[in-house]
This record gives sequence, C-alpha cells and structure tokens, in this order.
Amino acid sequence: MERYAQNFWSEKIMNTLTDDERSAGTRKCSDLVLRICSVLLSKPSLSSGSSSYKQRYEINNVRDEHSVLMLEPRNPNEPFIELTAILDPLTRGAQKISPILATFYEVFNARVKIHFNAVEKHSDMPLKLFYRFVLDQEPRFDTATGSIINPVAMFKSMPKSPLFTLGMSVPENWMVEAVDAIYDLDNIHLAQVDSNIVGAVFELEHLLVEGHCFEQSSGSPPRGLQFTLGTKTKPTIYDTIVMANLGYFQLKASPGIWLLRLRQGRSTDIYTIVSHDNTDQVANTTEVIPIVSSFRSLVVKIRVNKKPGKQNEELLYDSDDSSSDDQSGGWFSGWNSEKSTRQNSADKGKDSSGEDEDSKRINIFSLASGHLYERLLRIMMISVLKHTETPVKFWFLKNYLSPQFKQILPHMARRYGFEYELVQYKWPRWLHQQTEKQRIIWGYKILFLDVLFPLDVKKIIFVDADQVVRADLRELRDLDLEGAPYGYTPFCDSRKEMDGFRFWKSGYWATHLHGRKYHISALYVVDLQKFRRIAAGDRLRGQYQGLSQDPNSLSNLDQDLPNNMIHQV
Repeated sequence: MERYAQNFWSEKIMNTLTDDERSAGTRKCSDLVLRICSVLLSKPSLSSGSSSYKQRYEINNVRDEHSVLMLEPRNPNEPFIELTAILDPLTRGAQKISPILATFYEVFNARVKIHFNAVEKHSDMPLKLFYRFVLDQEPRFDTATGSIINPVAMFKSMPKSPLFTLGMSVPENWMVEAVDAIYDLDNIHLAQVDSNIVGAVFELEHLLVEGHCFEQSSGSPPRGLQFTLGTKTKPTIYDTIVMANLGYFQLKASPGIWLLRLRQGRSTDIYTIVSHDNTDQVANTTEVIPIVSSFRSLVVKIRVNKKPGKQNEELLYDSDDSSSDDQSGGWFSGWNSEKSTRQNSADKGKDSSGEDEDSKRINIFSLASGHLYERLLRIMMISVLKHTETPVKFWFLKNYLSPQFKQILPHMARRYGFEYELVQYKWPRWLHQQTEKQRIIWGYKILFLDVLFPLDVKKIIFVDADQVVRADLRELRDLDLEGAPYGYTPFCDSRKEMDGFRFWKSGYWATHLHGRKYHISALYVVDLQKFRRIAAGDRLRGQYQGLSQDPNSLSNLDQDLPNNMIHQV
C-alpha cells in the first residue's frame, strides 16, 4: 500500500513540503504524507469530465406527510450527519440498504430521511425472499474467552408451511461455500424441524482475480491464451484461459501478493505482455503483480502482442488431424480446480502419462443441489461403476454441494475404487444473471464447459443426477462424433399417443429445427478439444446473452440453448 501511495501522490506531495516540514524527522514526515494521501484518495475528482465525479442533489419541496420516514438524531444539539434515501420498499435494493441505514443511524449521530417511491400496481409479488444483511455495529467479544463473536444473520418468526432455500448473496469476487449444515439448505420445511432451528456456517473460500486481455495491435481477445497465478516460490498455483467474450478470465486467489504470468508453452512462445493496468508497478520488471489487499473486486487489464515472426501463428486450431490434437492437449493444463483424488491401489502406477490415462478412463460430469438429488447422484455413480470395467473419474461442481456430500466422497472413492475432482467457477458478472437456483445450475451444465475442467481432458460425459445407467459408458466415450463438438440424446417419437406433449413438433421449434430432432440434456458427451478449438463456449455464451434478456425465452435453459444453436455448433 505504501508503494501504491508513493507512485501516485507521495513524490508530488514531498516536492510541495517546506524545508521545516521535511526536516521534522523521517517518521513524522512519512506519517504526514500518508495521511494526506489517504484524504486525497478518498476524495472524488472535482473535474466534471471525470467518471468519478458525482453531483450532490438537495431534495426540497417534497411533501412528507405520508411517504417519508424521518429518524431524528439522538443528540440533536451536537453536529450530525444527514442521510437521505429514495427507495421502492418492495425491491431487493430496499432490502439491502435498509439494514445499512439502520446501522449508520446507531453508529453515527445521524438524521435519516427515507422517501418511499413505491410502484402503484404490481401484477405479481415483487419480493419472494427474506433477506438479512450481516453487519454488526461494532465487534462483539465472548465474555468468557475474549474471542471475537462471528457476525450472524438471524431469521425470526418465519412461516412454517412454505419450503425455503437458504443461500448467500455475496460480492461478485467472493467464492463462498457452506461448510457446516445439518439440514438440507435447498429444502427447508420448518414444520418438520423438531427444534424449529436451522443453522448453517458459510466460509469465504477464495477471492477472485478477474481480468480482461486484448491484443494491442488488433484489439481482439487472444482466445485460448493461458495465464498462471502463483508466487515466486510456486509460480503455478492456479491457471485459466482467456475467453473470446470480452477477453475475460478469472483466477481464484487469497489475500497477498501474486504473480500473473503467461503459461509456459505456446502462450509464451507466441505472445508477450506489453502493458497492464490495476496491478502493482515495480521498476525494472515486466512481471504483472496483482495485490489482493481488500475484499473489493480486483479486475486487471492486460494487453499482449505476438512476438516477431509469430504473427501468423494461432493458439487454437480448427483441425481434426492427430497433430493438432497433440498440440491442443499437451500444452493445456487445468483451471483452478481443487483436486481431491482417491484411486484404487490396483490402478495406481499403470501409466505415467497423463494424456494416456485420460484416454483410458471415463470422465463423468454431474451436478446436484440438495440432499435428495445428492442421494440420487450416489445411485447414479454406483450404476455407472457396476456396468463398466474401465477406470472412472467423476467431476462435480463444488459450488452447490452440501457439506455432508463432500465429507462422504472420500469414503465412497476408497470403497468403490474411483477418482473424483471438485471444480469451481463463479458466474461472470458481465453475463446475464439468473435468479432461480435451478436455472443457475442449468447454466453451469452448458455455459462454462471450456473453462470448468482441466484443459487436458479430452472428453467428458454429462449424466444427470437422477439417471440410472444400464450400459457401459465406454461406448459413449468412444462414439465417433464425426467432427461435432458434442453429442446429445434426441427425444424419441415412437409412441404416437404422446404427440400432444411434443412441443417441438409445432410452432417455433418446428420451424427452427428444419426437420432435425429436438435433443434432451440428461445425457450428452463433449469433445472438449474440439469444443475449445471452434470457440463453442464463446458462441453459446453470446447466444445466451441475447436470448436470456427475454424472460419468455430459454424456459429449459440447459437444452433449449444447444437446440437453438443446432445449426451453428
């Protein structure tokens, strides 16, 4: 932080100090400079052309007999702060700002004036959730041990008949997970809880380092470019690739000083970093040093250029020959996934080549949320293992797994002799957000396949948690996709009495498909190498961004989207 302040303000301030101020002592002068810097950094620019300039408005001549809530300062004879808010009480924004205003009123000597600007009529109830903001007025300590008491969100007098889901609403750069919960947080029915108390402990696991990368010469994103995030002693802790969508990338991190580099291989062979913003500036070095020093978002901007003689080379190839496959597999590595591998001892040491191991095993991807679907997921896993002699590795989305399921996975892996890995990805802030949990899970099934898995995995098979496998999935893994990036299961049409339920036989889908079948997303296989080479993930995200703005579109997101793109991908 001192280096950051020095680069921006310290030298200018030192030049304006008098000789007496400079001779007051190094420590006193340094403290003076840092205090002045902190004041200046907290002030918005007064230049009208600056993006940080904000106009102050006075609210006058407004009738406040019926629609204004006024809280007078507790000590009116002393100086006080005046806080004014205009809000619609039936919005999520009102739910978030209300506890903040209440806390400010208690902490500061403040006058709070709230103008209610409600919508006159609603066709539907705009608020469908209870919300608590975790914000304490001051630190609280245990009287017996002296340790700090963690802040909590408490929901009281809740109705017992509805079915609730408990979740966290956190900043965009936070990755939070439930680490302790007895009850199913996806299906909370208080009428069936004996103690009428449901508790859960959430943990901030990672802070994201996000960024956008572009070629300086063309301004386009270098699709497929790889970055690594690490330290001087361990250069590669996390890694990722750059999307074609806005040149976006994200990496998991924690508070500290990090080094962001191009990954060794084709990325460093073809590209070099030209400039970077929102990172620490160190003299006489070209290294990118992002500093995670607060809970706020850190979004870096990086510009790269191709090296001399490499202008005609591309990172990704749209080719199906074996040489291209070797190139695209060998220099790819995993995204920041948490590896939790358990393997039968009989399978260990068979092959030291990671590429050969991947070609010999079956990679199964699935996701579940809630105890019921996690139970079905375990049944699906056993059914897969019972019908194949091929080594199996399961991939699970960690974002929504319960603490109980994560605890039982190592025991199942030892008992049945399979591998598993938990992967994570935070829904990007620029991509249209879904509010319903089920639709969020549907999105993870299709939108992030190119960045969710380790990039040297060649094929992945998705199996829904509620499926029971009755055949060897090795046949599906070895299926010739004839150059397609993925293969979905088509809906059957043998039973004519079900024609009334086949919505794709008429209307929009009949016209759009042009005689092709409508496919279901319960079971599909993905050639990840081909998927990345043709930028299928970028195309799907682009189409989703356009269609998802319409609430009547993509009613079954996970299968409507690939069917809508059936002629492009």
